Amino acid sequence: MENSTQKANNRDLAGKVALITGSARNMGRAFAVTLAARGADIVVHHNGESSATDADETARLVQENGARALITSGDLSNTASIKAMFASAKEAFGRIDIVINNAGVVIKKPVADVTEDDFDRAFGINTKAAFFVMQEAAKVIEDDGRIINMGTTLLGATTGMYGLYAGSKAALEDFSRALAKEIGARGITVNTVAPGPIDTPFFHGEENEQSTAYLSNMSPKGRLGQIDDIVPVIDFLASEESRWVTAQTLFINGGFLAR
Repeated sequence: MENSTQKANNRDLAGKVALITGSARNMGRAFAVTLAARGADIVVHHNGESSATDADETARLVQENGARALITSGDLSNTASIKAMFASAKEAFGRIDIVINNAGVVIKKPVADVTEDDFDRAFGINTKAAFFVMQEAAKVIEDDGRIINMGTTLLGATTGMYGLYAGSKAALEDFSRALAKEIGARGITVNTVAPGPIDTPFFHGEENEQSTAYLSNMSPKGRLGQIDDIVPVIDFLASEESRWVTAQTLFINGGFLAR
């Protein structure tokens, strides 16, 4: 089997375009750079001014890997922003082949403390935006395209404090299964990737030393996941080799949880 380096050398995604939401930093940036190394041009989406510098750096890394980059900005809880993002991508590159629904927000609170604003924010990005990104992708993605939704291992866990986050991500499984059936005849696959805790600022923003140690020890290896543990899964799902994998939820968590 080819490893990721061999695939990158093959540049087997040359001529394809990948749109990745929330790709200014963390996992989104890693996905962008990986697919660029395989030849795909990249649409780098970020939310706004606070992530503009990071988005510029992602675009630079994409270009450093020999691919073109388009930066788009917008609040995806507004469907007009989603339509504008896809329209800009089509205008710039003429096609979209891979869509990675990566933008997300995490809120860690007891259910009793969740405010209406918290609820609207979590569901606005993790559920509403993800759904309408999938909808727009279904309209414009090329035949044999790939739609990849980023969920969470908490879809299969019973835990406190993360009810709002897990609940707002839970719908992705049903969205993915339904859309996979609806557009699968065109060779398009739709899957959800459900990582466990990943050692990124996204994770650490809600955790302390004690909870980080506890979550690390949930894995048989006694550590948090790394971005490099997730990238090969995205690399595979974006490829032709994943053509028979669709409507699935892939738990990638180092044994943190099995389902």
